[in-house]
Amino acid sequence: MSKKFRLQHAPAPGRCPYRLLNPAGQEVQWAHQFLDVQCLRGLSHHSIRIYAYDLLNFARWWFRSKEKSLARLNESSLLHYVRYQLANQPQPSPQTINHRLTVLRCLYRFHFGRTIPGYAASVRQPYGTRSPLGYGKNRQGTGGLRLKQPRRVIVPLTAQQVEQFWQSFRTFRDLSLVALMLGNGLRSAEALSLQLQDADLTQAQVRVWGKGRKQRNLPLPEDTLSTLQNYLFLERPVTSSPFLFVSLKGSKRGYPMTSAGLRSLFRHHRLKSRVPHANPHRFRHTFGSDLVSAGISLPALMHLMGHSRIETTMLYVELSPQEVWRQFHLAVSKKRQPASYLQP
Repeated sequence: MSKKFRLQHAPAPGRCPYRLLNPAGQEVQWAHQFLDVQCLRGLSHHSIRIYAYDLLNFARWWFRSKEKSLARLNESSLLHYVRYQLANQPQPSPQTINHRLTVLRCLYRFHFGRTIPGYAASVRQPYGTRSPLGYGKNRQGTGGLRLKQPRRVIVPLTAQQVEQFWQSFRTFRDLSLVALMLGNGLRSAEALSLQLQDADLTQAQVRVWGKGRKQRNLPLPEDTLSTLQNYLFLERPVTSSPFLFVSLKGSKRGYPMTSAGLRSLFRHHRLKSRVPHANPHRFRHTFGSDLVSAGISLPALMHLMGHSRIETTMLYVELSPQEVWRQFHLAVSKKRQPASYLQP
């Protein structure tokens, strides 16, 4: 029997498939009540899995000496939890730590109907509270504990890298997957969850289910449409699976393609093509960056990529100094200026 908290994968209708077990092998009810409700809310399997592992990490720290009541959790506890994570190797990223803190605040609010008690509740702070880490603006309330995250930088693949990686594929299925990521900016999970009924080849469009089960219809470029038709009519095995992309060979022939299978596929072709940075999300970045360079409007790009916040789409507007100079000279050449301004 394990002496640590652990997760057990036990799928069952109407509940979270991940069960948090204590060292005695018993289910941790405060975690399951929270996770089961998240499933009922319709969160994706990927999100539920992350929530479960976040709670597993917290439980191993919170109960490492002796069991404590969840009601005793406060912002001071979270500060010690952050220090614990930063002291361990491999050290989690600031994004991971911040996500865990958010999950814990949601967990506490779910069980007790209020926010976590403050970091220094016994100390009067007339000017509001700041982050316990000592930076950031004053905030009313106790939600200030948060690590500073490095600014995200969008680094697309070059045209040569895309061509080099593309040439390493041989099947229409694989080419269709890459084409949807490069030509439509699909996330890997969105591509794998596509079903046959989502692809309307007669109208040259595809229905995509993004984060939060938000639906968007995307036009299919001519090359992508042709590749998909070849896959469906020439390669896809006869199967009862409703999913668009299925395994082509082996014991899993005809079964839906999995995320592990997609990772293995890309890992193989990165070595074969010698393009080490080629991955599904880098293709999505390449798609967004290419459309921005081509002059697409931000609202249109926001819809195509399935973003819920315009700030996320704005990340693709980052330009290199060379591009800034090029845009400047292009604008100046078209700008009308008074003759007196141009003459000495």
